[in-house]
Amino acid sequence: MESEFDTHFSEEERTRIFEEEMLPHLDSVYNFAFRVTYDEEIAKDLVQESYYRAYKFLDSFQRGTNAKAWLFRILKNNFINDFRKRNREPSMVDYQEVESYYNSDKAKSPVSGKLKQEPFRHAIGDEVTNAINSLDIDFRMVIILCDLEGFTYEEMAKILDIPIGTVRSRLHRARNILKGKLMQYAKSLGYKKKKKDE
Repeated sequence: MESEFDTHFSEEERTRIFEEEMLPHLDSVYNFAFRVTYDEEIAKDLVQESYYRAYKFLDSFQRGTNAKAWLFRILKNNFINDFRKRNREPSMVDYQEVESYYNSDKAKSPVSGKLKQEPFRHAIGDEVTNAINSLDIDFRMVIILCDLEGFTYEEMAKILDIPIGTVRSRLHRARNILKGKLMQYAKSLGYKKKKKDE
């Protein structure tokens, strides 16, 4: 029976390369997936599908290049494809599940409207997290990739399939939007706006 995977590498080589180059980035890939979806289950599915594709198309990965950037690009493409697919499908509601929930003890406890924020916890405050989460997806992605994950403009351009000029432009706009959203928070912490001559 023919393997569905590209056979440039032996199975042993493929497994070794995958374990050495791809698996160490699993946490970062999951965090990226969660930050763009805000949904644990969707994020897990995206990561699983992305790692499956990374394994399947391992021969197209150039050893010695940035494996993390390659994985992020795969995940970004999966996210876009999944988003398009979801938008084409009608929403389905399992009314039995809803009824079970409202009859359970969970429904009687206070419900928080806050989005899950574990990937940012211990790194940045809730106000900053909420401001980042409120950005449009294009702006959120560049902030995550640059300011949280530390990718270069060139790497971001490859991950997002956009020119470097667009990366710079989006990042500039995203940071300005965040600046506006966080101005009051900064003032409450005692930060003052610098005068132009300072």
